Amino acid sequence: TKDDENVNSQPFMRWRDRFLFVAEALYKAQAETGEIKGHYLNVTAGTYEELLKRAHCARELGVPIVMHDYLTGGFTANTSLAHYCRDNGLLLHIHRAMHAVIDRQKNHGMHFRVLAKALRMSGGDHIHAGTVVGKLEGERDVTLGFVDLLRDDYIEKDRSRGIYFTQDWVSMPGVLPVASGGIHVWHMPALTEIFGDDSVLQFGGGTLGHPWGNAPGAVANRVALEACVKA
Repeated sequence: TKDDENVNSQPFMRWRDRFLFVAEALYKAQAETGEIKGHYLNVTAGTYEELLKRAHCARELGVPIVMHDYLTGGFTANTSLAHYCRDNGLLLHIHRAMHAVIDRQKNHGMHFRVLAKALRMSGGDHIHAGTVVGKLEGERDVTLGFVDLLRDDYIEKDRSRGIYFTQDWVSMPGVLPVASGGIHVWHMPALTEIFGDDSVLQFGGGTLGHPWGNAPGAVANRVALEACVKA
């Protein structure tokens, strides 16, 4: 599960209270299932000092993953957070909130491909990268072009996919693409075919909107994913 990218520390939901409630729920779920559970705690803040305070609190609570809005938080803050997470055994989920202000217009701003490559250089474990299907659609070939730029070590030039020169990342760590936004269980065959096993699939409304409720929604997603992967 995850915080919304807009959830920060508003008066109706202060960050420390949210972190404590989430940690309690995680440990309860782990005890009931015998599986490791995680929740992306949004540590994005107005200053790096405040961001680090929140990340440190998450680590002390034993939560395995935190989240950062890298465009609103800034690249230097993101790089510092990435180093902190790497040194302290935390996964770092990256949200691209605000990207559409920069990349939506085809004749203005910069393409998300550039923002994705910048994120790989800055640091992070996975980042939202479009879905091809669902709400946040993107052109398939172009989307898979920057997906490969995120997770592969060596990518050949292919202008049809928006890769205008050969990219050799040498030893720079890759970033897993995240498909999220308007996807649900019926999209599962397409998502696993498009993105493969090395990806993250997030179902928010696609879980909560199940006609039988939240838990059946989660079960449906998991069963469908395991079936598609094994198939």
